Amino acid sequence: MVRSSTLEPEDYPSARAETGEITATQRMLAACSGSLLTSLLVTPLDVVRVRLQSQHTTTPVTPDLTSPSDILGRARTLPLSPLRFHGSTAALSTPELGVTACCREVFWVGDTAEACLASRTIPTTLTDSCIVEQSAARRFSGTWEGLVKIARYEGISSLWRGLTPTLLMAVPSNVIYFTGYDWLRFSPKSPLSDMGPTLSPLVAGSLARAIAATAISPLELFKTRLQATSSHNFSDTLKGIKEMVVNEGPFSLWRGLSLTLWRDVPFSGIYWFGYETIKEQLRHRREEKWSLLHDHPKGILPPSAQWQREDLHAQATFLDSFIAGAISGSFAAFVTTPYDVGKTRRQIAHSRGEEIGAKAMSMPKVLLEIWREGGVQGLWKGCVPRMLKVAPACAIMISSYEVGKKAALRVSRERSA
Repeated sequence: MVRSSTLEPEDYPSARAETGEITATQRMLAACSGSLLTSLLVTPLDVVRVRLQSQHTTTPVTPDLTSPSDILGRARTLPLSPLRFHGSTAALSTPELGVTACCREVFWVGDTAEACLASRTIPTTLTDSCIVEQSAARRFSGTWEGLVKIARYEGISSLWRGLTPTLLMAVPSNVIYFTGYDWLRFSPKSPLSDMGPTLSPLVAGSLARAIAATAISPLELFKTRLQATSSHNFSDTLKGIKEMVVNEGPFSLWRGLSLTLWRDVPFSGIYWFGYETIKEQLRHRREEKWSLLHDHPKGILPPSAQWQREDLHAQATFLDSFIAGAISGSFAAFVTTPYDVGKTRRQIAHSRGEEIGAKAMSMPKVLLEIWREGGVQGLWKGCVPRMLKVAPACAIMISSYEVGKKAALRVSRERSA
């Protein structure tokens, strides 16, 4: 008879015993083992995702502004606004041109155009070429297009913008998240110890993510601000964060935390439930095949064969974890993409000078606003790069963690032998 896809009660003593044999330090090292590699691989996709989600949806007049003549015509009908000077940089306030505020800044640092004034009173060749170039360079609709354009116009290193805060976030976040999940799921002292095997992954994963997200929320805000626009660099973003704390208080560092929890809590619950389910299915299929090959059709193994079966499962730890993590992570990412879009839009709104009220910060209000602007497609904007980022990230992280725990368990048992 095929067993259920989640841990059965008889599996818990073994799982809890293994968890008890691994020290807190070993679990932390296991949680950190994949953080560096994961961050290096998925940061470019994260940059594209943030850019896609932070692009404003155009008004009904602007969707047809796709040709150079349309863009130039729209630009020249804009009224000339007074320049604002901030240090050595002058900015020109103009409405959106169907692009991410093309030519809003007079001087684009690192761009090919020396000056870009979107005004009908300055119809020069430089203005024309600048508008078209910046329009094409700073708006994209797909993952690959985003990767190519960011690398071409801003330098390939821009694809790793925000890597430093990402790494600073990854270590404490993963330590809290993965070790917290293990404790909540398997520890006899956990308040969830009496919970059933089906509900336990949902609740343990959600609680662990809520704690981790709260702890690293300030770094997440900094990373999102840094990645959101090409004109921001590390020092400018840090200066903006400091000014925000001075003007609005330290709790402003947790701006958008409620939106983060809206995204991360359901994501984590779905992820861990899917991960445990898929992993157990893979384990049971392999065990059934092994039992049949060894003349045990009912799966009842003699004591002498127990270690052979466990060794078979141990050898498949990486592959099982990788497959289960990738599938469950991509599905959870797809389901929770609207919350991710809302979180990104609200976190960068302050840096764009938008006023945000308490009601506008609520997730239902944000989702309604996005739906009115872009419909269902707007709610799932950036879904593909997010799934492309989350699937390998979850696969690498969870497989590294599981392999690290197995290695730590083996070392602990060898020392005690």
